[in-house]
Amino acid sequence: MYFRILGPVAVLDDGVEIALDGVKQRTVLGALLTAEHGFVSDTELSAFLWGVHPPATLNAQIYNYVSRLRRALGPTVSITRSAPGYLTRISDDARFDLAEFEQLASGGHLTLAEGRPAEARRCLQEALALWRGPALANVSEHLNSAESPRLEEARISVQESLVEAELALGRHGHVLPELTRLVARNPLRERFRAQLMTTLYRCGRQAEALGLYEHGRQILGEELGVEPGLLLREVYQAIITADPALLATA
Repeated sequence: MYFRILGPVAVLDDGVEIALDGVKQRTVLGALLTAEHGFVSDTELSAFLWGVHPPATLNAQIYNYVSRLRRALGPTVSITRSAPGYLTRISDDARFDLAEFEQLASGGHLTLAEGRPAEARRCLQEALALWRGPALANVSEHLNSAESPRLEEARISVQESLVEAELALGRHGHVLPELTRLVARNPLRERFRAQLMTTLYRCGRQAEALGLYEHGRQILGEELGVEPGLLLREVYQAIITADPALLATA
């Protein structure tokens, strides 16, 4: 059985998707799967399902959703009552895309830090390939707003490290289009901007690299009232002094 939350919440059994009864049941499953140590309290489940306006029958409804999940998922998942909430355990032979993503991401970050960009690139690409769209895309807005930001942050961190690995392998021409898109989508992420400045410089586009810095400085000032951070300033200084380190690869 394969549990997936990096995109719409879904459960596959031998490649066939198991039918789940609507948004509420998917929300309960998503909450159980993303919970720290597998435990979700009744209060948290209520907030994820109904926000600040739960029904009077909330306990009965939560019990009903959990019971339906048990029947749908069978023995692969253990959902036990542990007052004041529910404790979830997935069997060892089941797969969970978030757990796989975190393992691959950890390996990619580590091997990159150890100076093995080719191995890091492979791990990070496999991690990103697990995503099928925005995480928890078909659950309640309450659960989505509570859990999606941290998952998205983890995904962006992997993207940043993947670009770093590509640059270490001298693949600046290959990464330029995607990196341009990432900066446009994440204008306040200084690491992406610094990476794009380096990429443009390596492609012989020094003026554009410096212009990108000035544009970032303007955005940071207008949006946050701050100056560029150390990383951006260092890359800017390296460009105007033609520092050979900007061209260095593994």
